[in-house]
Amino acid sequence: MKKMRKVLCLLLSLSMFLALAACGNETVNNKPTITGVKDLTVQAGTEIDVLAGVAASDAEDGDLTAMIAVESTPVLTFKNGKATPEKAGTYELTYTVTDKNGESVSEYATLTVTKKTAEAVLYKEFDFTGDHAVDAKGWAAYIAEGVAATGEMKQGAFVFDITNPGERDDQIKLFLAGLAVKAADYKVKVWAKSTAKTYAHVIARDENAEGWATFGGAWNMVIDETIKPLEINFTVGAEGSTELMINLGKITPNPDNAADTTPENFTVTIDKIEIYEITGTEVEVPVYSNDFANGIDNALTVDAGDGASASAAADNGAAKVTIDAYQTSGGVWSTKINMPLPENSIEEGQKYFIRFDITATNGQQGELLVESGSTAHENRAKFFGLDVPAGETITITHVFTAEKTVADPVIRMQIGNPNAGVTNNVITIDNVAFGKMEGDKETNKNIYAFMAFGNNTANATNPNFPWFTFNGTDEDNDLGVGTIWMENGKLFYRIDQGGKTDWHNKLVCGFGDNPLVLEADSYYTIEITVKASKNISCGFFLNPMGSWDPRLSEGMDITTEEKTFTFTTTDTLVTDMNFEMLFQFGSEATAALGEVTIEFVSIKIYQSKVQ
Repeated sequence: MKKMRKVLCLLLSLSMFLALAACGNETVNNKPTITGVKDLTVQAGTEIDVLAGVAASDAEDGDLTAMIAVESTPVLTFKNGKATPEKAGTYELTYTVTDKNGESVSEYATLTVTKKTAEAVLYKEFDFTGDHAVDAKGWAAYIAEGVAATGEMKQGAFVFDITNPGERDDQIKLFLAGLAVKAADYKVKVWAKSTAKTYAHVIARDENAEGWATFGGAWNMVIDETIKPLEINFTVGAEGSTELMINLGKITPNPDNAADTTPENFTVTIDKIEIYEITGTEVEVPVYSNDFANGIDNALTVDAGDGASASAAADNGAAKVTIDAYQTSGGVWSTKINMPLPENSIEEGQKYFIRFDITATNGQQGELLVESGSTAHENRAKFFGLDVPAGETITITHVFTAEKTVADPVIRMQIGNPNAGVTNNVITIDNVAFGKMEGDKETNKNIYAFMAFGNNTANATNPNFPWFTFNGTDEDNDLGVGTIWMENGKLFYRIDQGGKTDWHNKLVCGFGDNPLVLEADSYYTIEITVKASKNISCGFFLNPMGSWDPRLSEGMDITTEEKTFTFTTTDTLVTDMNFEMLFQFGSEATAALGEVTIEFVSIKIYQSKVQ
């Protein structure tokens, strides 16, 4: 009897265990997953297998690849995942799989069907071997007799290779004689670096004075491995002329320390020289201000898209923007802080100022814009870079001449890109001011750049060389210095100082009267073979001139090993159009790299005409 009861107990326990296990199996069912789904492109009339490389599975049922169903909008007829679309256009694909328990998941992709074309032919190959003589714009090197040094334009700069600096500062110099001046204030910036710490004197000599006299100068200025401006300011009382001199010969700042002096065997590189002529005066005429003491209603808003999460609120008399999460896609434009300028408009050609205090818990870069609240970049008065250090309150001030008339202006910060490792942020804004600048103050700036294509502009007379570079400091931003040249059949772009905003280090093909012309009714494939002295990333854009509507928008991860990138347009042009090719390198990572040289081995454009 006891044995029977024991057996019954065991059977009962076993049945309960099986029942519980069965219950457990009913409550735990992993959803299937689909992998390998991606956007596709095919030419009309060509068969495509949209299931190639796509798989599905789950933990309970194993391989479910054979169960994947594909649907298309507009409708395509698939047989075993294959279809032959005859009509060009965009098709949205939905991949769905259902497991044995009825659990379904879907993934999505875009199929781009291009028009039927002829075989691709070479449309343009850039020749980096032709005539690309530089223009010194009047600047010349002087090396005293018996001094072991050379000074010449090469590799996009004025370069002094100095074996022995001689005995005096003026025995090695770069100079510009006969520069006309008038009653004005002047500022000169010499962007220089050296392979070893050395010194320079920068002097503005008065050519009209008897004997030796100067308008001003700066002495014992340090040049080291980091490119930076050597700056002098001087005032001229009447019309005349000056000789600007950058003396690089032997300088000993402290006679009591003879060891601290100009070294031997070093190289000084001067990328560019900027001369500002400032006349007249002006004053601020404020038309709007807000210290947020009464809250932020209608005074500051925040928009977050592409997966970002952000909000704005009043905080101790200021406006606080809390970013809980940055975007999962998109870019710098994914999160926007908007400060409308109510009852104000902006007039093209008028000079304005903006100013506000800002603090960021974590460092933040981005874009600062004055543009239309409703139409954004389509009606933009001005564009600036934005760089806010972590934990430090700074005052942002900009004076600008409006490039467009704007009826509904807003001060807008686009700050979607976080610093490395940053996942959230708190940004505080206070003391916003906006108004007109009135008076007759005028600043004229001339950039003397020693690159292969003239004074930082495209070579308008030679369509074979439509290249130039724009760098952030060209428009007086804090960062961005670089130059370009051609050598041994290749195009080189050396970034001497990286900017944190993408357009602060920009190489451009096509500008002004020398665009890149692409013909109608064709697709284009651009093939770029390139390498760099350090691994560096950039954005590549093929953009119509005069607007922002990129036909190609791609990323390039350039390495120290030669690599070929291939990008193909997916839309044809209705008419022949003028384009610019943009390589935009600026980023926080670029700024941290120091000097880096990008070497373009070849750039080819292939054309596929629509049949």
